[in-house]
Amino acid sequence: MQAYQQTIQRPFSLAGVGVHTGESVNLTVRPAPGNHGIVFRRVDLLHQPCIRADVDLVSDVSRGTTLGFNGVRVMTVEHLLAALAGCEIDNVLIDLDGPEVPILDGSSRLFTEAILNAGIVQQTDFVKEYYTLTKNIVYRDESRNVELVAIPSDDYQLSVMIDYDSHVLGLQHATVDHISEFKQEIAEARTFCFLHEIESLLDQNLIRGGSLDNALVIVDRKIDQGRLKRLAALFNREDIEVEEGYLNNVSLRYRNEPARHKLLDIVGDLALVGYPFKAKIVAHRPGHAANVEFAKLIKAHIKECKQMKNIPSYDPNTPPVLDIKKIARYLPHKYPFLLVDKIIEMSDRHVVGVKCVTFNEAFFQGHFPGNPVMPGVLQIEAMAQTGGLLVLNTVSDPENWDTYFLKIDQAKFKNKVVPGDTLIMKLELISPIRRGLCEMKGTVYVGNKVVTEAQLVAKIVRKEQD
Repeated sequence: MQAYQQTIQRPFSLAGVGVHTGESVNLTVRPAPGNHGIVFRRVDLLHQPCIRADVDLVSDVSRGTTLGFNGVRVMTVEHLLAALAGCEIDNVLIDLDGPEVPILDGSSRLFTEAILNAGIVQQTDFVKEYYTLTKNIVYRDESRNVELVAIPSDDYQLSVMIDYDSHVLGLQHATVDHISEFKQEIAEARTFCFLHEIESLLDQNLIRGGSLDNALVIVDRKIDQGRLKRLAALFNREDIEVEEGYLNNVSLRYRNEPARHKLLDIVGDLALVGYPFKAKIVAHRPGHAANVEFAKLIKAHIKECKQMKNIPSYDPNTPPVLDIKKIARYLPHKYPFLLVDKIIEMSDRHVVGVKCVTFNEAFFQGHFPGNPVMPGVLQIEAMAQTGGLLVLNTVSDPENWDTYFLKIDQAKFKNKVVPGDTLIMKLELISPIRRGLCEMKGTVYVGNKVVTEAQLVAKIVRKEQD
């Protein structure tokens, strides 16, 4: 079944304080067009700079996930991103008038409810392409006994286990078999912190917006009445009690709420991969630092798979669309400047050509003869000839036309081409062919490596009759 990208039907706004800054902040989430992605906009700053939700832009993971770009930061993005991922939203613009996403109640519940109340719209002009992993992706931090594994799967499944050597928490496990379970099983799980950690953070004035209304505080050590009174003053409460290991007689929303919140954090942090993917995620003792490094590994794998997917398949046993005899008849070029051996694919939008590079090429006699390298300009010429055949395919008498090279733009030479290499040249139209003019994006591959890229413009002109 075809899947489409999704956005929200109408904007929604929420207000609160940042857990770390303590500053009041207003947040508005707006619909966005297809292929926009999730983007934060700091409307309180000059020129309203934007930051994409991208793992490559993570600048800090000390007490949450912070994005940073050109000196602009957006802090504590994980709970909002988890809600968007849990509702399978692909495209939104998020306006913030402060540096931190509001903590609200410490979970994704209010974000999720606001998204569902705003409505979800399928963007049927934009297909949602899920990426399926081709191998296990593993991140380990032996020093912290942390491990995260992504296993190829037909669904997006998550499983997490936490063990803090705490008699209050014990060993906890949480799982979801499909992301559609997020709202019911995960969204309400609140962030948590141990009392000995929170006292130190409060003393350093590092969680100015933290309170018993937006976090579970776990007490796994003895605490006397004097400390309880001090904590009550810090949290602006008349009194504080400890029951079953939690401050102020908190009623848990789930029996294993801490483990479920860790799963929530994983969903939010993995949303920074930037590509929708399907996998079974298994995590042991995860945290933001590990989640982000894990997300980088997944993103790198998906980018590699995308690149491999775009590489044309060349089977020498398959008869070519055009062999060298037809190419020599159609193109005006002759030895030593005919640089296409065969055409293996051709449509009205693209063409794929093959050039086998041998040591007997005429140019190797003078171009680094002791260390032969195919000149980059000749690689571009080979691409142009391949693209010229695409244009010639639009006329009924290609042998009566000449191809001319008009423009090269954005040329990049990424790897050397040496004798023995086989060039696979893929040319794709950037715009429709008009009046014999063809604007193309060209990519040259050797094996699974991109060696050359460029944008080319070619033109065909009818030959003058003798």
